[in-house]
Amino acid sequence: MHCVKLLGQRLMARDFDRQVAEVQIRIAVMNGYTELGIPITEAVG
Repeated sequence: MHCVKLLGQRLMARDFDRQVAEVQIRIAVMNGYTELGIPITEAVG
């Protein structure tokens, strides 16, 4: 939730299509942060 607040709580675009694009960009950024936090596990033995 902290990342959402860093990206801003309001949509800046006025046009609906641009708002959709803005939300998709935010989701892509948040998914990137999530991917960085997921550990890579390898089987040993």
